This record gives sequence, C-alpha cells and structure tokens, in this order.
Amino acid sequence: MNEWWKKKKSKTRRSRKNKGNYTIKDFLFDIFLWIPEIIIFPIRLLFWSFRGLFRWITEVF
Repeated sequence: MNEWWKKKKSKTRRSRKNKGNYTIKDFLFDIFLWIPEIIIFPIRLLFWSFRGLFRWITEVF
C-alpha cells in the first residue's frame, strides 16, 4: 500500500503543479479568438451608427 500511496501522491502533485499556469498555447488561443472581434467591431459600430443616423434624418425630413 505504501507504493500505491506514493504513486497516487506524485500524480496529484503533478496535476496541482501545472493547474494554474497560463501557457503560450493559452495566450495564442486568446489572440486568435480576439482578432476577429477586433476587426469586426469597428465595422459593426460604423454600420449601426450610419443606420441610426439615416433613420434619424428620414424621420426629421
């Protein structure tokens, strides 16, 4: 049982050791998720601004 306990303890230590690290893979994954949002947001903002401005002008005149 002593060997079994040491093996189990070493596995849990390894899993705890690597649990909270922010790795390069995580960073790259975050960047790949944010790139489309950064590109599309200004276009979406302009679209909704022009649409609102156009509706306001058509209501006034």
